[in-house]
Amino acid sequence: MDKQVIVAIGREFGSGGHIIGEEIAKRFSLPFYDHNLLSQIAEDNNMDHEILKQYDEKPRNRLFTRTVAGFGGSPEENVATLQFDYLLKMAREGKSFVVVGRCAESKLSKFPSLISIFVLGDYEAKMERVKEVYQLSAEEAKEAMKREDWKRKSYHNYYCKSKWGDSRNYDLTINSSKLGIEKTIDILEQYIKERIEE
Repeated sequence: MDKQVIVAIGREFGSGGHIIGEEIAKRFSLPFYDHNLLSQIAEDNNMDHEILKQYDEKPRNRLFTRTVAGFGGSPEENVATLQFDYLLKMAREGKSFVVVGRCAESKLSKFPSLISIFVLGDYEAKMERVKEVYQLSAEEAKEAMKREDWKRKSYHNYYCKSKWGDSRNYDLTINSSKLGIEKTIDILEQYIKERIEE
């Protein structure tokens, strides 16, 4: 692809945002980044991936950390900063990619090549998906949805001025429950093609 394109996908837990991102990356032959971004960072910086993974997309623990002269002592903040810097570096180098989470729609907002999407879903549909994918009971799925969305929201709202899930901060917000995952991907593929051809 000659023209740079960066697709940033925010998502509610259980909405299928991860699989949607993976499939969009395949359809456009683009690198896909989610948790695997830490593997790349660890490899490039000779760091332990397992240690970084413990703090991935987690809000800072305010009780056990403090900020001194603008520098955080929190491992969560340090891992977040590593990811933000890595995404910015790739964007500045003109690379194209798909990224899920990591505040990408906010951190990369100054790049004209950015296409930002937020994937949400109906509560019951998300619960059924979480039960199926993670082999959980209804009660466990309910708790997982509440916990994971709280973590994502807290993480995003700590590092960004914009609010997580607020439709005004994304180019497109889509409910994957209405047409299902596959048709949602088809719609997003068409939207991205139109944006690329602008």
